[in-house]
Amino acid sequence: MNKKASNGGPLLGLKVLEFEGIGPAPLAGQLLSDLGAEVIKVCRKAVNKTPVNILDRRKNIIVLDLKKSSDKKLARKFIGKTDVLIEGFRPGVMERLELGPKDCEKINPNLIYGRITGWGQDGPYSQKAGHDINYLAITGALHAIGLKDHQPVPPLNLLADYAGGTMFLVMGILSALFERTYSKKGQVVDAAMVEGVPVLMGLIHSYIAEHKWKNERGSNLLDGGCPYYRCYETKDSNYVSVGALENKFFSILIDKLGLNKSWILDQTNEANWPQLSGEMSIAFLSKTRDEWGLIFDGSDACVEPVLRFDEVENHPQNKYRGTFFLKHNVLQANQAPRFSRTPPPKPIDLKNSMVSITEVLKKWGI
Repeated sequence: MNKKASNGGPLLGLKVLEFEGIGPAPLAGQLLSDLGAEVIKVCRKAVNKTPVNILDRRKNIIVLDLKKSSDKKLARKFIGKTDVLIEGFRPGVMERLELGPKDCEKINPNLIYGRITGWGQDGPYSQKAGHDINYLAITGALHAIGLKDHQPVPPLNLLADYAGGTMFLVMGILSALFERTYSKKGQVVDAAMVEGVPVLMGLIHSYIAEHKWKNERGSNLLDGGCPYYRCYETKDSNYVSVGALENKFFSILIDKLGLNKSWILDQTNEANWPQLSGEMSIAFLSKTRDEWGLIFDGSDACVEPVLRFDEVENHPQNKYRGTFFLKHNVLQANQAPRFSRTPPPKPIDLKNSMVSITEVLKKWGI
């Protein structure tokens, strides 16, 4: 790896070979690419350039038919030169292609072999199909998300695919790279979404152990059951988020809403939560979302507008930090996190960068 990363990001010089997939694997490749790694994505066929895929930004894409011996031979050449391999197929697919961990270790013993699946590489469910919502379902997390007396609500595909999947895969890859600096050996990183999500639920598990969490949705401190940690509809059919957990913030909230100050001393009395929720609902319905924004602006009441996707770019904090940017009329997020000394280059283009295999072979010294 090239340590001269002052202008190319902290991962400048890291080579990553990503095999085409869906869900968490492409985002893992994007995050590494965003931080300066050179990511080559292997696709089975030429990519249509019309749909914009943010997950492919800054990646170079090559086409290899891994069922052809000639293309498989080329894949092995790339594996011999790469630092990290990422794949998200069902367990056994890469082994049948003769590109599994044991095959690759013979080619490149220093390789960090990153694998991401929903169920894990083994076990009775390992060969089952599934998606984010299914993986969430067996962790207990999905049961806890939603309104009281209503069905569970999937949190987009953010929780299992990306938080419990991608982030643990990337953390595992970076940890293995660090370990490799002194062992001089590669290893397999087996990330499973059904194992990542439970780790994220440590606080909830603690609440359960302390008998501070009920099994009913919408009945707890952090699931919308608490009147000062939920969303409220406003006069214009928009919403505001309220997160005034601490009493000093709750006091400001009560004052700004014009409610009886006796609530400040009775904040944590769950028996009175339904009444407080009703009073807060009536109060928030008296003004529009943006009117409430002006009232709470600059305060520590922990009240913020619930923005649509087409509004987020112009929020003053997002605008100041440059959290989002527009490219080819597509809104996307900038890289995160930020680095003081080795900032990565800004994403240049969203269009898929199809490159010739010859070009990459030459660049990688093959």
